[in-house]
Amino acid sequence: MVTLTLLDQHYKTPVKQWCFEMSTVIRIGRAVDNHVVLNDSLVSRYHLELKQLTNGNNGDAWQVISQGTNGTFLNGTLISKSTISDNSLLQLAQGGPILKFQIQDLPEPTVSPWTPAPQETEQVSSSRCQHEGNSPNNIFCIHCGQPITVLKRIRHYQILRTIGQGGMGTTYLAWDATGESTGVPQLLVLKQMNADMAKIAKARELFEREANTLKSLDDPGIPQYYDFFVEDGKKYLAMELIHGQDLEKRIHQTGPVTPHQAIAWMIQTCDILDYLHNQEQPLIHRDIKPANLMVRNANNQVVVLDFGAVKETGTAPGTRIGAEGYCAPEQERGQPLTQSDLYAIGPTVIFLLTGENPLKFLRQRGKGFCFELKNVPTITPQLREVIERVTEPLPRDRFQTAKELAKALMSVPS
Repeated sequence: MVTLTLLDQHYKTPVKQWCFEMSTVIRIGRAVDNHVVLNDSLVSRYHLELKQLTNGNNGDAWQVISQGTNGTFLNGTLISKSTISDNSLLQLAQGGPILKFQIQDLPEPTVSPWTPAPQETEQVSSSRCQHEGNSPNNIFCIHCGQPITVLKRIRHYQILRTIGQGGMGTTYLAWDATGESTGVPQLLVLKQMNADMAKIAKARELFEREANTLKSLDDPGIPQYYDFFVEDGKKYLAMELIHGQDLEKRIHQTGPVTPHQAIAWMIQTCDILDYLHNQEQPLIHRDIKPANLMVRNANNQVVVLDFGAVKETGTAPGTRIGAEGYCAPEQERGQPLTQSDLYAIGPTVIFLLTGENPLKFLRQRGKGFCFELKNVPTITPQLREVIERVTEPLPRDRFQTAKELAKALMSVPS
């Protein structure tokens, strides 16, 4: 049996996995008729082929044949055709996706009159490998490919680590070993709502709203929905794990970015907002801020997080939701509009270019407030004009659509 595991390029942790029990040829590429489809611009439509070679002396061997325009690297060496051994790494183009190749014999049929219970099978399996020689940061064993530490199990999900804890609940890094929810075995995020919060109607509403919203959306800039369920009185949401870093952490760790990079990220954010605002029933995110904008390691593309605050346009005024400094005046009054999401782009740009809380630049002007940016050297007059317009106190004075704002940002010299 051949197993191919897509690895995160930064952490080298599994992202997706494909298993082939009876195949003698495995085709990999960007085209949808490949056995393994990798949607990456560096990958050719039909990038490579793995072919089984039967050898009477050495048993079954496999060969990799590269057909990709940008080349294929086997364990770091550029190849066109080569035999491939167990635990080898295939990289499709320099900087492209990395696949781990593993081969193992199918187990012999058992003649035992009884079948071990699932937990007994797991204990026997884990006893065969002691997980020795792994780095402390490894999630999966380099020898057996199984999780090194499983904190607990929730349904078919193996909980590997706690990612974050807050008042609403706990977020876990989980492994869907069966592929029951995702179609293939892979890492994902499992959000658990705290039992005490589940007693609060508004908290339940926000948690369930995020699940229902993600389930209805399909865009690469929005985490993919996998599952929503209740177990032991607790609500759980399973969703795509984004391999990357949110912009708040990134700026705090590495400092402000260039105007060119900040503008590029905000144009991407506008594209996602345009998708939300143009749903059949337009959706307002209501919590656009650096901490809710994740950048994927693989392609430097923005993903918008946290859809618990999403609100449909035209619904009755509700609870005030929004981060101080990023929240539009009408949203603070509980009357958000699509232009309220656009408002948040302004202070987000300020944070990306200065590393400072946008409130530091807020000044009173008449009965409202505006951002004073004349003394910020990294903000050019053209960019300052865009920020000032998108953060006008009255929504009618701002850019009216995400596309309009994106066009204005694209016109700023960088």
